[in-house]
Amino acid sequence: MSDTDRDSPPQTPPYTYAQAGVSIAAGNALVRAIGPLAKATRRKGADAELGGFGGFFDLKAAGFVDPLLVAANDGVGTKLKLAIEHDAHDGVGVDLVAMCANDLIVQGAEPLFFLDYYATAKLVPAVAERVIASIAEGCLQAGCALIGGETAEMPGMYAEGDYDLAGFCVGAVERDRVLTGAAIAPGDVILGLASSGVHSNGFSLVRRLAADKGWKLDRPALFDIDIRLIDALMAPTRIYVKSLLPLLAERRIKGLAHITGGGLLENVPRVLPADTHATIDAARWEQPRLMAFLQAQGAIEPEEMARTFNCGIGMVAIVAADAASGVAASLTTAGETVFTIGRIEAGARGCTVQGPADHWGARAAWSATHHG
Repeated sequence: MSDTDRDSPPQTPPYTYAQAGVSIAAGNALVRAIGPLAKATRRKGADAELGGFGGFFDLKAAGFVDPLLVAANDGVGTKLKLAIEHDAHDGVGVDLVAMCANDLIVQGAEPLFFLDYYATAKLVPAVAERVIASIAEGCLQAGCALIGGETAEMPGMYAEGDYDLAGFCVGAVERDRVLTGAAIAPGDVILGLASSGVHSNGFSLVRRLAADKGWKLDRPALFDIDIRLIDALMAPTRIYVKSLLPLLAERRIKGLAHITGGGLLENVPRVLPADTHATIDAARWEQPRLMAFLQAQGAIEPEEMARTFNCGIGMVAIVAADAASGVAASLTTAGETVFTIGRIEAGARGCTVQGPADHWGARAAWSATHHG
């Protein structure tokens, strides 16, 4: 044996990206599969072709004259853990779009286009397609175009089977139609639009309860034998865009609040001018059975409910008293369930939610206040 033979390093196979756990072929196949889903969300201003380095949107083609752009981004939170654990992926994309699009409409902006970020340890095309189909469905509900996204396969960053989602939405509003809440005044009426369930907030508490109480999520819910508990919990967030846009165009709404983390208590004050206080009467709408179940299972105090869950109200609209019945009728015609839940009063900016004894599980009359 010669010296050169003895000193040769042992032969190792050449390294590849696939060997490291990333499949470029799977990613390309996913892009091909979701192309038709994206095209289905086309709208004026967007052609929804995927695969470039960015997505274009034509504001002039969308009919805007002097617009301001408004951007929002969000995720779905730990609701995704339930989706992963129970193979319940078919609504989380709607949640993703809803969290962004509803945050735009409360500023008077029409959602125009959406991009998603899907990150996972190993791309499972069947799961990813279900999630992205759900995102496309959310975009259709919100009237915005899915013009791009990113699928990131990152072995070692996520546990096997896990994935995470983020969404980015851009909307536009004509400069003179921005909804600031500045016109809100004492005497105005607070309308509550019904939620479709837990939406996307409070799931760390929901999952803690599920673990501690040993819930059988694949069985019929105790409060409704016609639905599995997992399906009740995973009901997608309601998107309020299409029912609110016509009323905003007619300037019939003074302010809107999307009820997300922080509940009614913390979200309503965000749209109030100084020296106005929202007083909400929890007896003005029936507590949804799912919310009552969560409250009973956790012995949750009413005040904690009011700052953790939407408690059955996913969107709040503040309107002049003489416009309240007309706005409520228009929203009802558009498919919303509407309650008159309170009034605006003079006082320190904030929100008070109050209820009588035996309401929301309370043994005595109760009240919770947050100053914004």
